[in-house]
Amino acid sequence: MRTVAVILAAGQGTRMRSDLPKVLHPLAGRPMVRYVLEAVRGAGVDRVVAVVGHQADRVAQALGDDARCVVQEPQLGTGHAVQCAEAEAAGFDRVLVVPGDTPLLTAGTLASLLERHARSGAAAVLLTAVVDDPTGYGRVIRDAAGMVQRIVEEADAGPEERAVREINAGVAVFDGPALFAALRGITAANRQNEYYLWDVLPLLMAAGGAVEAVAAADPDEIMGVNDRVALAEAEAVVRRRIARHWMRQGVTLVDPATTYIGADVEIGPDTVIEPLTVLAGRTVVGRSCRIGPGAQIYHSRIGDGCTVGPSVIEESRLGDGVTVGPFNHLRPGTVLEDGARVGNFAELKNTRVGPGSKVPHHSYLGDAEIGRGVNIGAGAVTVNYDGRAKHPTRIEDGAFIGCNVNLVAPVTVGRRGYVAAGSTIHRDVPPEALAIARNRQENKEGWVRRRLGPAGDEPPEG
Repeated sequence: MRTVAVILAAGQGTRMRSDLPKVLHPLAGRPMVRYVLEAVRGAGVDRVVAVVGHQADRVAQALGDDARCVVQEPQLGTGHAVQCAEAEAAGFDRVLVVPGDTPLLTAGTLASLLERHARSGAAAVLLTAVVDDPTGYGRVIRDAAGMVQRIVEEADAGPEERAVREINAGVAVFDGPALFAALRGITAANRQNEYYLWDVLPLLMAAGGAVEAVAAADPDEIMGVNDRVALAEAEAVVRRRIARHWMRQGVTLVDPATTYIGADVEIGPDTVIEPLTVLAGRTVVGRSCRIGPGAQIYHSRIGDGCTVGPSVIEESRLGDGVTVGPFNHLRPGTVLEDGARVGNFAELKNTRVGPGSKVPHHSYLGDAEIGRGVNIGAGAVTVNYDGRAKHPTRIEDGAFIGCNVNLVAPVTVGRRGYVAAGSTIHRDVPPEALAIARNRQENKEGWVRRRLGPAGDEPPEG
């Protein structure tokens, strides 16, 4: 049977108290609606249609070419939303309806639902769950024989109905032609003045169709994210899933509870991730690395056999066998080639450090090209900005830059060139030359005695 999935993603989500559409709030760095999209595609549907409304362009952009978007305007409820998708769903045998705010659903659960529908031939198969606290969810009302009769939204439920603990997950598979025929018969006669999708159930049964329900094996899966509290709870579930996945792939997480790995991160086997480490965005970490504790790495690529301490790395690339010590900041555009080393308290931006070169500590390198086997002394600075434009610094293979050196760009230090400590260099240094650019030291004998008097005459401290 050919199946179309309809993702309901038109709502604003007022309880989020945000300008961002609810379905675009991120979980582990990915908009929650993307999790729903991946789940329905993983279940093997033939087409995905997303019903968008509030900030429709932003939601459609997040979905990209992976879904066909239709606009629900005005937004008159879930039944009306599915009606908006009818043209895109025409010709399909069945319709899988999934809310865009249920990011914990898995492809396996949806595939099981589709399989149950195929076996049963029912007009509809619902996904439900039995929970301790059903507040906020529609209740599943069954008859004495245990067959589903109807779904009652909480706003319309009486005391007995509110006491029911089986809830509607908002997910169902319908016979396509029967669904759209029934949708034409529903009304907005309820407290919300909306067209509820679930009002089609009595109509389907009246037409001779069966309605079945399948309880989710894991109640977490049906969690709807309606506010920031639920968002945090869903984030915790997603992070646990991600952590378990990578541990099963041969990655050691010393403390999974305090390790934050984004949904799009990749990690090689035999890598150890220490506590309080953040790996986010499209970061790739190679094999046999040790990362952290307290490292923050965003949208970067880390080679094999690297060691990264509690430093911040953004949009950078590290080759194999690179060492980055504590308290460094590698800003976008930084490249550390194989065997390079950055010690501590250094900042690099848009800089390439060649193989085996060292930036031990307390340096700033911006817009620089560092060759192979270069040593950068403590406190060295590339003076790359003149107030209007950035300028490059080039340090060629084997050069040695002493401590507290200013390299005023644009400037080049030639191959095996030496720059004496404390120099301010504003002209190119030829290969194998020693550059010294200091003011001559002058010692004024007796100056302290003349200014402060003989030793012991100083006023007491404080």
